[in-house]
Amino acid sequence: MPGGPAGAVAGASERSRARVRAWAELLRLPALFTVPGDALAGAAALTRCPGHRILFAIGSSCCLYEAGMVLNDWADRAEDAADRPHRPLPSGRVSPAAAFTAACAFTAAGLALAARAGRPALTIAAPLAATVWSYDLALKHTPAGPFTMAAARGLDLLLGAAATGGRARPALPSAALLATHTLAVTTLSRQETREGTPTAALAALATTGALTWLVQRRPTLGPPPNRRSPDGQVHGRRGRPEPGSAHRSPAPLTAALAATYAGTTARSYLHASLNPSPPLTQQAVGAGIRGTIPLQAALIARSGGTAGTATALLTAALAPVARRLARRVSIT
Repeated sequence: MPGGPAGAVAGASERSRARVRAWAELLRLPALFTVPGDALAGAAALTRCPGHRILFAIGSSCCLYEAGMVLNDWADRAEDAADRPHRPLPSGRVSPAAAFTAACAFTAAGLALAARAGRPALTIAAPLAATVWSYDLALKHTPAGPFTMAAARGLDLLLGAAATGGRARPALPSAALLATHTLAVTTLSRQETREGTPTAALAALATTGALTWLVQRRPTLGPPPNRRSPDGQVHGRRGRPEPGSAHRSPAPLTAALAATYAGTTARSYLHASLNPSPPLTQQAVGAGIRGTIPLQAALIARSGGTAGTATALLTAALAPVARRLARRVSIT
């Protein structure tokens, strides 16, 4: 029959592309580019070059992040059927059973990769996985929801530090800054599907201003005893600058990346505060998610050194890739 086999092949190819697109939407692939910078920023907080274990930490972070994405839609499938029927689960393009299985598989893979990064990394990844599941299944629609999501981002950064140096304490200041940004974005996202108030967008705007300033300051927890920090100061036993050490202004790269972070988010937050409608709020949330990347890059850049500069630039380069992909697959 003329054209029969060719038509069957074309139909199979079209169905395959449709399945790939459905899973890309479910996984929110553009948002995945915001994940590697977490582990890299955690490693940079130790002021040392990350070894091969950081690759396992990044892989673990990506898997646990995608587990959260899939589980989020699985838990919200009834709500999405009313508010967002085009999403993969309510539209029937992905079955609930397949989504739940994928969430379990991603979680198992994330923990396995963390174990390869070392026992300290696994001790961070286990509570991170528990936080992800608790958020999606129980806490998302409670007042604790945004704080739980913020905790997950902070733990993700600490995972990179634990994989790099076996300890997480030096990365706590960076984790706190990243968690604060996540708290603001998550709070704003709670009114994506309904007419809201300007309060959340204004709070996110104020948070952006504060973080832009704070990320350019020195971390409050210093390097190990008698170690020379990236800014050239010699630190004593308690990690404080020795008397007489000169204060230096932020490095140009750190300042530039901090400004990029502010520029990525502030305008959308302002628009959402002036008109807190669902479309503008969704745009603001998307900008906040993309803004995570230059914030991570700024956190990495302030560690100083050639390795820190190269890693910061590599992280920042993920932003245009995520933005380009977001034109085809929604980031929220």
